[in-house]
Amino acid sequence: MGNWKTYIKEYQNYLKLERGLSKNTIENYSFDIDKLVLFLEERSISETPISITEVTIQQFIYELSSKFNARSQSRIISGLKSFFNYLVFEDYRNDTPMELIEVPKTGRKLPDTLSIEEIDALINAIDLSTFEGERNRAILETLYSCGLRVSELVSLKISDLFFDEGFVKITGKGNKQRFVPIGKTTEKYIVIYKTHSRSQLTVQKGYEDTLFLNRRGKQLTRAMIFTIIKDLALKINLNKVISPHTFRHSFATHLLENGADLRSIQLMLGHESITTTEVYMHLDRKFLAEVLNNYHPRK
Repeated sequence: MGNWKTYIKEYQNYLKLERGLSKNTIENYSFDIDKLVLFLEERSISETPISITEVTIQQFIYELSSKFNARSQSRIISGLKSFFNYLVFEDYRNDTPMELIEVPKTGRKLPDTLSIEEIDALINAIDLSTFEGERNRAILETLYSCGLRVSELVSLKISDLFFDEGFVKITGKGNKQRFVPIGKTTEKYIVIYKTHSRSQLTVQKGYEDTLFLNRRGKQLTRAMIFTIIKDLALKINLNKVISPHTFRHSFATHLLENGADLRSIQLMLGHESITTTEVYMHLDRKFLAEVLNNYHPRK
């Protein structure tokens, strides 16, 4: 399967250099192709990325349908389409075997949203007597009040905090920077964490400017943030599947419900396109009708 490795490596370089995608996104694209390669290996099918036919792809998709839900299937098919489009683009192939492959229809699965009471309950469940307690409270407050992605949270720098101006500088996808407003309560909890907990740590070289640190004085991993949130959800018997992203989604939803406009929310979330912001939130038609009735000159 060495042949696949070469093409996949070239494709990864293209995603990184030409399209400027992050390491995480490139890994996700690669996982989709790895699933196809594994399928070929298990059946001793010796087709290469250049010779593989639609028939083989159809067999693979059929197998996917028994292992993955429609949403996961759609993502894998989308990843493969991107790979084969790249091969056509680079003149390795004349056509793509994905041409007639249909993506399964998925209902729009929206993440669970937390109510303000549930967010308060999660934060109140934190044991503030430990070193991690004050840090975790500051983390949850920051996730919710600034609507950050988990990758943005863990890489947040002390030098990114502009509390006098009431903003935090965030480095988002593709190294794009944006300024996000931060509330006084969240500022207060970050200051308490920095003064009481963080100051007690022996900070490892290279992490002097990293805001949220583990007990070894290094940057927290994304997985650690997931664990903190899952443990708190268990502690309060929260019957919802939640992750760091739930706080981001709740941030956007609560702003929308309280009358914020989509363009402002888009800027705060750091979405490239307003379309992403629209899909991201459960915009019910009633809400849109009210907007039209309130603001259109010919209502």
